[in-house]
Formats: sequence, C-alpha cells, structure tokens
Amino acid sequence: MASIPLGTAQGLSGPGGAHRVARHLSPPPSRSTPSRRADLRVSTLTLARKRVALVAFAFALATAVLVLRVGMIGIFGGAGSFTPTGNALLPDRGTIVDRNGVPLARDFKSYALWFNPKAMEGGDPLTRSPREVAQKLVAIFPDMDEADLEKKLASGKGQYLRRRILPEEANKVFQIGEPALSPPAEPSRYYPEGNLAAHVLGYVGADGKGRVGMEEVYNGLLTDPDTRGAEQVLSIDARVQAALEDELLRGMGLAQAEGAGGIVLDVDTGEVVAMASLPSFDPNHIDEAGMKLMFNRVTNQVYELGSTFKPLTVAAAIDAGVITNLARTYPAGAPLRVGRFSIRDSHTIGAHLNVPEILIHSSNIGTAQIADELGSKRMKHKMEMLGFNERPYIELPARGFPIWRSGEWPRLTTMTVSYGHGIAVTPLHLATAYAAMVNGGIWRPATLHKIEPGQAPKGRRVFKEATSARMRQLLRMIVTDGTGRKADAPGFRLGGKTGSAEKPVDGGYKRTALVTTFASAFPMDNPRYVVITMYDEPKGTAATSYQRTAAWNAAAAVGRIVPRIGPMLGVYPDENRDIDLTDVRPLIDKGGAH
Repeated sequence: MASIPLGTAQGLSGPGGAHRVARHLSPPPSRSTPSRRADLRVSTLTLARKRVALVAFAFALATAVLVLRVGMIGIFGGAGSFTPTGNALLPDRGTIVDRNGVPLARDFKSYALWFNPKAMEGGDPLTRSPREVAQKLVAIFPDMDEADLEKKLASGKGQYLRRRILPEEANKVFQIGEPALSPPAEPSRYYPEGNLAAHVLGYVGADGKGRVGMEEVYNGLLTDPDTRGAEQVLSIDARVQAALEDELLRGMGLAQAEGAGGIVLDVDTGEVVAMASLPSFDPNHIDEAGMKLMFNRVTNQVYELGSTFKPLTVAAAIDAGVITNLARTYPAGAPLRVGRFSIRDSHTIGAHLNVPEILIHSSNIGTAQIADELGSKRMKHKMEMLGFNERPYIELPARGFPIWRSGEWPRLTTMTVSYGHGIAVTPLHLATAYAAMVNGGIWRPATLHKIEPGQAPKGRRVFKEATSARMRQLLRMIVTDGTGRKADAPGFRLGGKTGSAEKPVDGGYKRTALVTTFASAFPMDNPRYVVITMYDEPKGTAATSYQRTAAWNAAAAVGRIVPRIGPMLGVYPDENRDIDLTDVRPLIDKGGAH
C-alpha cells in the first residue's frame, strides 16, 4: 500500500478520519516492546546520574572557591578580610585582656534612656505632663534630679536622659506607657573588674573613642574590622594588680596619705606587671569626680624621690672606679659646707662612715662627698643613661617630663642630685633605673605589652655586671640592717632603699609635707621583679607609730605586698636561701644601726 502524504493526512476530515490515520501511523504490535522499555529505564537512570554528578560538581567547585578565598584572606589579609556578615558577629570594639587572658575591657549591648519627642507624629510629645513623667522616672531612678528631668522633657528636644540603664529598668520605663521614652539597645564598654587598673586602661568616651590609657593607645586596633576580633593582651597580671592596689589603699588609710602610687616591673623584660595610682576611678561610671582622678602618679607626676637616688649614686661611683674599697670612710660628723649652703643629715650618725654605712643609715653628707668625687660630668651622664633627662618610656599617652637641669651641672647640683634633690622624675623612671641596677646592668624601656619568651628588647648597658652584683648586696643589707627593715618579708630575700623628701613649694620646701618612697627588688640572689611604692603627704598616726617617713609607710607596704604577689609570680619564700653577704657584713657597725 502506498504511504499517505503528510499534507493529505492533515487534510482528512469527517468521522473516523483522524482515527484511521493514527492507526495507520502506529507501529504494528511487536514482541520487542519490553526490551525498548528496559532501554528507556536505563536511559532515564543515566540521565539522573549525570544530573546528580553535575550538581555535586557545582557544590565542590563552590566549596573550593570558598576555601581558596579563606586561604587568601589568611595569607594576605587586607580590607576584605571580613564580610558584612562576619563584621556583624564581631564586637563593636575589641577586648582587652591581662597577660593570663582575664578580660579587663569588653563590649556588650546595654540600654540607654532616650527622649524622642517625634515619636507621636502630629501630636504632643507626651501623653502626660512633663512633671508627671519626671516623677515616674525618678521612682525608677532615685538618683536623678526631678526638676532637671522635667525641664528636659518640656524642652521638646531629643536627648539622652540617662546613658546606661539595666534591662529591668528598661522594662519599667516601657510600663510608663510614654512612646517618647525610648530605651534603645546600643553598644557599651564594660570593665568587668571595676576600677582595677583604671589608670592603665583608661575609658571610652561618648563618641566611642578611647581616652587616657590603653583604650586610647589601642583605639585603632580595637575598632578596625580587620583587628577588632583579636584580643589585645597587656603585660598586667590582674591578680598582682589587685594585691598592689589593695595594699596601697590600706597603707593610705593607715598613714592618712593624700594619695599613693606603685608599680611591679619585670627586671629582665621591662614588662609592667602591675601599676596603680590612688585614689582611682571607675571607668564604668565616668563623672566629674572621676575625671579629676585620672592623673597617673606613676607615669605623669614628677617627684623629688629623695634617698632612693643614693644607691644609684654609689653604683655610678663603683662603675667609674671612684669607689674601689667599700671600707673607705667619709667624714659625717658635721654638716658639709658647699659655698654658702650646708648639707646635713637628719641626725648625727657617726664621725666617719664607710660606703655600706652611708647607705644603711641614709647619709646625705656621705653620699654628697661620693658624688663630688665622681664629678658633675660623669654623674650627669649616668643619669642620662638611665633616662632621667626625658619622658619615661611607656605606651601610655600621659608621661611627665622630668625637672632636669640642662647644660653643665654646678658642683652643688651634682651633690644634691646624689641624694634625690634638685631633680624630679616619675616613679616609673625610678623603677626602670632600679631594674638596670639589679639585673646585671641592662636598662630596658618599660612596656604594657605582653612580651613572649625570648623577645625582650636588647636594651643598653648602664652598669657593669660586677657593679650590679655589688649593689644587690648593699640593697639587701639596707633591708636587713638599715632603714628598710619593715620591708623584710621572710624568705623573699628583698633589697631596697627608702626615700623621704619634703615637697617643693614656692622656691623652697614644705617641711610638713613629705613624699615617701621605697624602691626595691626581689629576690636579691636572683632578681626577678622591682617593686616601687610611694605615698603623697603621709601623716604620723598611731598605726605608723606617729612616724611619717618611708621606713614606716612605703617600706611597710612592700613588706605586705611581696608575700602576696611572690607566689603568683613563681617566687616562693625560702628561708634557707639568701644572697652571700660574707665579704661586706663585717663592714657594718652593728652598734650604730637603727
């Protein structure tokens, strides 16, 4: 039969026409139909597998791209290190921790009380009178001023009514039912340890910028999206800091002092393990009173630190070869005349004193003669090597400039500087100088950054190792036999020197006002830490046996501090160990010690 042309088939009409064409074009029944169905199933399965493989390949490719991107970020960093989603997971400001990872400053979301007069569109800002609303707010916040609140609410000006409120307080504000009282959640800086190390940390202002302390120093790192996710680690040990502040505060109370300062410094690295200035402030609550207490006595205030300079003078003389025999004696029975001035001791000690006795009894007359023999040029150069002619080295922005005489020193200046008068430096200056004097002779800058093992700065040599070894002996003897005996914590082999200086005023000195200091290090057989304590205008009280000199307050404070912090720092008491004093102890006149 001839095939039907397609055009003809499409033109068929009438009942049954289409059916006939369809029947004619359908394949005849065949026994191979089951095989074709199997082929169809195989074809479908193959296609499905190809699609699954294609999807898997797409996922693998996407994963590879992400892994590559993360790897590039890790290697190269850069501005694109964090996606917007990543940024959202980071704090608005990074965290500051102590050397052991204890958080000292961190961000958290807090509530603020905001007055929004535009909350009621086209109507009055408040549904009640400003006075009624003010009364309800004072019921929640009793320390707020009702009249001041009423004035602010009546002004119609959008403003903060309170910068930080608790969640439960925010709920009570909501219950007042005033749409214009809005407690929005906003980022806030929180200091978990309160006023601990406040002068080191500083605070964050209302503009979100760090102020005063390491908050200011780290401001860029703490706010940069590329770095704010990493903790900023300080050299401070929160445990040691707490002990230092506690004992300084206790000493302030015992001596009724106006203020106090203290520092614990690692002698081999320059790390500041603790630093305190009292009275302190709470960075969580900055007010006018707190602003007045932000001055750091340790880094920013310069003082005439008195007799704590005497060991530095003796060390300079030993280093220069001026003192070659500690048994050599100096006249000390009468005031030392220098032109029209007289240098005196607080009391008559003896007709002649050798070098250990000059330090143990803290003789101005003996020390001045040693400095005179050393000479102005060498004396001034050694002070410069110790950094006494410039601001102290530390990261904090507030650093006091010493009172320092430029040019060639007259003879009298050299002699008065030898016992800590006519020159004013910060307690931090003194701490780094003592570290150099006991650590083998190397001066290093102080730092508030934690230093990893083996990464300490090289520093500069100021004293010979032999000089340093000799000074460790002499400092120990001042504590065992001299003015520093109240600092002698059993087993800690502590050495140091007291200093009590009248405060300068109007070109003279105020005899009724002292600055007392004790500069020390421990343990003297292998020095690890310098500890400086200072009191501003201590009084003679019953607790200090009515004495106001450093021996009765600053030295006593160190005697309490060292036993507390020693074990925290890995230094344990051992009364079977001490520095060898056998070659110098015979030089001390036991009958004259006091």
